[in-house]
Amino acid sequence: MSLMRTMILATAALGLTPAGAQAPAKLKVGLMLPYTGTYAALGHAIENGFRLYVAEQGGKLGGREIEYVKVDDESDPSKATDNVNKLVKRDNVDVIVGSVHSGVAMAMARVAKDSGTLLIVPNAGADAVTGAMCAPNIFRSSFSNWQPGYAMGEVLARKGVKNAVTITWKYAAGDEMVRGFKEAFEKGGGKVTKELNLPFPNVEFQALLTEIAAARPEAVFSFFAGGGAVKFVKDYAAAGLKKNIPLYGTGFLTDGTLAAQGDAAEGVQTTLHYADGLNTPRDNAFRLAYAKRYKLQPDVYAVQGYDAAQILGSGLAAVKGDVSKKAEFIAAAQKARIDSPRGAFSLSPAHNPVQDIYLRQVGARENKVIGVASKALTDPARGCKM
Repeated sequence: MSLMRTMILATAALGLTPAGAQAPAKLKVGLMLPYTGTYAALGHAIENGFRLYVAEQGGKLGGREIEYVKVDDESDPSKATDNVNKLVKRDNVDVIVGSVHSGVAMAMARVAKDSGTLLIVPNAGADAVTGAMCAPNIFRSSFSNWQPGYAMGEVLARKGVKNAVTITWKYAAGDEMVRGFKEAFEKGGGKVTKELNLPFPNVEFQALLTEIAAARPEAVFSFFAGGGAVKFVKDYAAAGLKKNIPLYGTGFLTDGTLAAQGDAAEGVQTTLHYADGLNTPRDNAFRLAYAKRYKLQPDVYAVQGYDAAQILGSGLAAVKGDVSKKAEFIAAAQKARIDSPRGAFSLSPAHNPVQDIYLRQVGARENKVIGVASKALTDPARGCKM
């Protein structure tokens, strides 16, 4: 064996590079997402998007390979604190990515704030995450619940709709999207005449649909997602309401659900920070890469996972992978311009995306853009003190 080969093998055995420097340890990313239950498809899409961006960077961010530690949060807030503490204290992750359910995300934010662990939220829109619970080490790659709800309130007010009924699950996401909608709709001259809800993840809608039929509003605004959104849209159409009372919602109503909803979703208008038909070079390249890698079409959840990895990458690049340099990481990440498939966005001082909210209409199994509902909409971050 040659002397050179002997030296290379020796340095490799010691975990050194040939130049004698210690090879950087893998960066441990804790993925705390729903892998079972109503939101399982959303959790898988977020992970796929995150992994796609990492793969495009050669499997490294900030010069460090990524090691994933996965936890199924089951969309259960009662288990969330234990789950996130396992990632922080048992698994010693460098960064946590999660979650979908707003109640789970609130528990994650509390632990992240107390421990100083980096947290990137790739979906849950709980207003408090970038409001009263905001912290320098907490970032969001998705939206605040206020944003898409507020944008739809603006849309219906501009349409001249005078009265509406709202319907949602009774938990943080539903409550906050309805509040955002109501704020803009009533500011624009409309009136919410009835607020209907049911416990998460209950999907027995019939009694509430009967109430809607009796109230005969000009419009219905709704928030549901995942399997619940599939059933609601189908039940709404089956009840005969769709042809007389137009159904509107935040985009989660029809994102990742259209194949299962079928004709029942045709014509439904929603507001969201992404759509199927943006047809920009950036989005087209993303959609092609995602489809090639996973044999699936991406949705908003995949985009949010992809952009969570971009936010992490922007901070890591500035500190050359050294996450102990928290102040420098945070400064770089909050100044980054994220080249997202949804359209480039920046982060607000509270670390929530400042982004366009699109008006979309379902047609031929796609959420097609028909306009911009609200340009560069900034969450008010009420209660945030950093």
